[in-house]
Order: sequence, then C-alpha cells, then structure tokens
Amino acid sequence: MARIAIEGLSVSFGGARVIDGLQLEIPRGAFFTLLGPSGCGKTTLLRLLAGLIEPSGGRVEIQGLEPAERHRIRPVFQEHSLFPWLNVIDNACVGLRIAGVNRDLARREARGLFERMGLAGREKSWPGELSTGMKQRVAVIRAFLSNPAMLLMDEPFGAVDAQTRAAMQQELLGLWVSARVPVIFVTHDVEEAILLAQRVIVMEGPPGRIRSEYVIPFGYPRPFEITMSPEFVEIKRTIHADLGMRWEPVLAR
Repeated sequence: MARIAIEGLSVSFGGARVIDGLQLEIPRGAFFTLLGPSGCGKTTLLRLLAGLIEPSGGRVEIQGLEPAERHRIRPVFQEHSLFPWLNVIDNACVGLRIAGVNRDLARREARGLFERMGLAGREKSWPGELSTGMKQRVAVIRAFLSNPAMLLMDEPFGAVDAQTRAAMQQELLGLWVSARVPVIFVTHDVEEAILLAQRVIVMEGPPGRIRSEYVIPFGYPRPFEITMSPEFVEIKRTIHADLGMRWEPVLAR
C-alpha cells in the first residue's frame, strides 16, 4: 500500500504557474478530500500523481510502490469512461483481465461487488442501458477490482442527483473501510468532503497552494445522518468561512 510525500511541488503550463510550493503527506490507507475553487490545482495534482504529467519542481515520493507498479494508481473521473462494446461486468473486469485473471474467475469476483453496489441483475447490460449513477457505480467497482495501490477520484459523483449521490457515498465508504486503499477525492461540495474523509485539505489559488487542513473527528461507518449533528454543522461552517463563503443552516419552522 502506497504512502505519498510531496515537498515543494510546482507545476507550470506554458509559463503559467498552476501549483506552487505544495507540501502534503498522505499516509497509507488514508482518505483525503481536496476542496477549493476552480483553478487551484486540484485536478492537476491528481493528474500528476497518476503519472499523466510531470512536476516543474519539487519532489513527489510514492513509497511502497515500485516504478513498474505505478499503473496501480487508479484514477476515477466524473466521466465514467466505460467501453461501449463491453457489457458492464466485462467493463468492471478490465483490470483483472489485463492482469491475466481468467474471465470466469474475474466475473465471479465482480458479482459480489455488483450486489453490494445495487447492480445485481444488471451485469449483462450495455453501458448505454444504464443511468449515469449506475455507470459511475461500475467505474468504482472496476477501480476496486483492479488491485489498486491508490485511488484518485475527481468529482466522480458530480453528475448524479442528490439521492444517488448520497447512496454512492455510502457505498464508496463501505468499500474503502473493507479495503483501506488510500483515496484522494476532489470535490466542490463541503458536506461531501467532511462526510467521506479523515482529512480535508482546503486549497487556494491560482497558483495552487494548501490553505488549511482539517482532521475530521468522526469514525466509520459514517452514516449520512451524521451531517445533521451539531459537530458536523460546526465543521461545515468553519470550512465555509475558510473558503470565503457565507453559510447559515436552514432551520425547521
């Protein structure tokens, strides 16, 4: 399982500094969320950790993972990126099949997660037959099935309705508690950031820097109802203020 240490990280594109002097340490098995305005470098940081771009300066050390294993750092983006020529269970099994796992065995491993994620009976459906939320469930299953060393999730639930989003948050937490794979999760939703993470990193920019870090005091499992607790509301209020946002809870009359 990987651990990440980032020191003095800088990223520039065409002479424009996107990230500047970023310092961050992500322990093995941790769940971190990144919050911040558009343009503060959240997605750029995920792309860098996925090996899609190189830093302009500073150091990124991924411990516990050989260079040849960097492919086990799995990105999950808002766009599900399912292959339209494969049914959804074979989409979910792509990582296992690339690793040489027999097709029948891969499907057996996948079926348990299909049931857990509320997709039992849809295994032979084509991606075009599923809702956006169902496609995102398949993408999450595929990521967990592929023996990931780390998951990089860039607003994976941003395109689904509120009810589906709440369900998928709980499903993701259940899978993470079982696997304890380190997760870095980008979101613009303060409530989602607090609900999911052990630590919330607030970024500012451009150029992207870490503004503040919050240790979330709640254990797991973490049901949605916790969002209505006074402790949760106070953390949410504090982070909103840190982001320069005014927020007052709507009180029942």
